[in-house]
Amino acid sequence: MLAPAAARQAKETPGLKTAVFAGGCFWGVEGVFSHVLGVKSVLTGYHGGSARTANYERIGYGDTGHAEAVQVTYDPAVVRYDQLVRIIFSVVADPTLKDRQGPDEGTQYRAALVPLSEEQRLVASAYLAQMKASGVWKKPVITPIEGYKKFYPAEGYHQDFMAKNRKHPYILAWDVAKVAALKKRFPGFYKPDFTRG
Repeated sequence: MLAPAAARQAKETPGLKTAVFAGGCFWGVEGVFSHVLGVKSVLTGYHGGSARTANYERIGYGDTGHAEAVQVTYDPAVVRYDQLVRIIFSVVADPTLKDRQGPDEGTQYRAALVPLSEEQRLVASAYLAQMKASGVWKKPVITPIEGYKKFYPAEGYHQDFMAKNRKHPYILAWDVAKVAALKKRFPGFYKPDFTRG
C-alpha cells in the first residue's frame, strides 16, 4: 500500500535528528530503515514500559507496555521526518491493525509513532489525519501517537539482525519483501548497503 506524500512537511533544523517508530517485529523495521538514504544509524529496542521489563523474553508476554521499536538517527537534509513516516506506512506497517503486524500478535507488536520533538509531533498528527481522510485504506487507520518515555536498546543479537541473518526463515518469509518494496516504491531513497548500528 503506497501511503500519500505528506501535505505537512517537516521543518527541521540542520543537523542529525532522532526518531522512534514501532511497526511490528523490529527486525523488519530496522531492515527497511537501514536501507534508507540519509539514515545514519538504526537501533532496535523497546519503548513504552519500564527498565525492569525491557528484555526480549519478558516483553514476549505482552503485558509490559513495551513495543518492539527502532531508534532512527537521520539527516533531515536528505530524508525528512514526514518522509520516514510515509515509508513506514508504505512498506513496513499496516496502520489499520491493533496490537499485531504480519504473523505477530500482542501489544509488543503494535504500530506507533513516538515523536521526540514538537515538530515531529505536529507532523505525525497531521499525517495520521491525512491518512484517515485519504481513502487509501479500506479499514480505519488506528495507529496512535505515543508520548516518549525512554528507549531501551535491545540485546546485542537483535542489532543489525537482517544483515547478520540474511537466510533466517523469518527474514526470508516477511522482511526481504519489505526491503524490496522500499526499493520499488521509493527508488530515490533506497540505498543497497545496510547501515549498521
